[in-house]
Amino acid sequence: MRSSLIKYASLVMSMILILTACAGAAAEQEKRKMENAADADEWIAAFLGDHPEDLDGVWLMTAQMEQTAALSGGIAGLARQIAALGAAEKILPAYEGELRGYKVFHVPCAFSVMPVDLLLVVQDGAIAGLQTGAYSGDREESRADSDAFDSIELNLPVPSLGELPGILTIPRGEGPFPAVVLLQGSGPSDMDESIGSLKPFRDLAEGLAGNGIAVYRFDKRTYVYGAELAAKKDISLEDETIEDAVNAVQLLAGQEGIDSKRIFVMGHSLGGNAVPAIAGRLKRSPVKACGYIMMAASPRSLDVLMREQYDYVYSLLPEITEEQQAEKDALFAELDRLKDLDSLEEEDSVAGVYASYWKWLDAYDILQTAEKITEPVLLLQGEEDYQVTMTDFAIWQEAFGEKANWRMISYPGLTHLFMPGQKEEGAAAYAREARVDERVIQDMAGFILAE
Repeated sequence: MRSSLIKYASLVMSMILILTACAGAAAEQEKRKMENAADADEWIAAFLGDHPEDLDGVWLMTAQMEQTAALSGGIAGLARQIAALGAAEKILPAYEGELRGYKVFHVPCAFSVMPVDLLLVVQDGAIAGLQTGAYSGDREESRADSDAFDSIELNLPVPSLGELPGILTIPRGEGPFPAVVLLQGSGPSDMDESIGSLKPFRDLAEGLAGNGIAVYRFDKRTYVYGAELAAKKDISLEDETIEDAVNAVQLLAGQEGIDSKRIFVMGHSLGGNAVPAIAGRLKRSPVKACGYIMMAASPRSLDVLMREQYDYVYSLLPEITEEQQAEKDALFAELDRLKDLDSLEEEDSVAGVYASYWKWLDAYDILQTAEKITEPVLLLQGEEDYQVTMTDFAIWQEAFGEKANWRMISYPGLTHLFMPGQKEEGAAAYAREARVDERVIQDMAGFILAE
């Protein structure tokens, strides 16, 4: 299984392409090993070239990565998925990094639709994963006035694994301050929820800190421990998000300058979907949350959203080639397997995700669970969001629009990331420099400060 818990869900919920597979190294030593940055440069050049299929069978890959490639139509199939980012206008030299003991080669690629880093994860010389990450080709410093707040390293302990890198952004001046924990959408994600050069969670942290609110954000468990979690067949949203969210609230409450009675939880996209379950868990925890924010959350099932989004994305194409139609048909056929969840065994996966994850989501009645939230809830929706749409917002309105503890706001002209854009742009809306809209930050700040 990929280190991403939900490869296809990441496209639906956060537009991050994830193509990661980490498992035991393959035994075919006669194949070439990935040993240095020059090897990574050579591999990526061929991968993004005219004949990526030439890479098949040449380089050593882990058994799980080989399976992933085979299910995707070989290396060429993986390359076609990356092609959604547009033409590679600039490919910068690879550089070596490290992620929890695994060697990682970063290759900054300025694609025409969205600049990203392509990351080759390597285990004992074998390619164990290929994924996208935040573009590092034009790194920039914080764009906000850092005199207004301090950024403090605060890592989140994860039982049996270690810890997750985190940052507490706290206003300067007299506290204690209200605080909010930020939770990303699906797929491996860093603490900024980086998508190309966009960093929505950094925008929120700096904007809210400028309004007197502390913000805690941390790398997702699947971002840091993807390889360790890859072999777990019983993983669910509990492991991916919920447990860490509850522990983050407990950790935050003990920090100097934080008002432990005024801690909020904000989830974006799939992180927003998790909020009702998190609220239930926090009611039984030593430190409670005093309110919740859900950004671009959907009350509908994930496979329904996936079908709807793919229909929309394909509708933007001037014409659909036979190859593209075949890819779409194959994806929908894969999702059809979810119609009979009882027939799936523990080791079975659908769209790259083990059956246990789908079964957990199927049993999770988000509306029924949300009904039990008694604390204030702020639900936000971008009207130009084609990933989670105004159809979802209407369902929330019908269910909770009359409840006194719920407030709902939609924003004309804002996308899934709550940045300016239009539906018809598709992923191209994420290719230009932008920040989370100031209206969103002020509405969130007003909601938090009112409690």
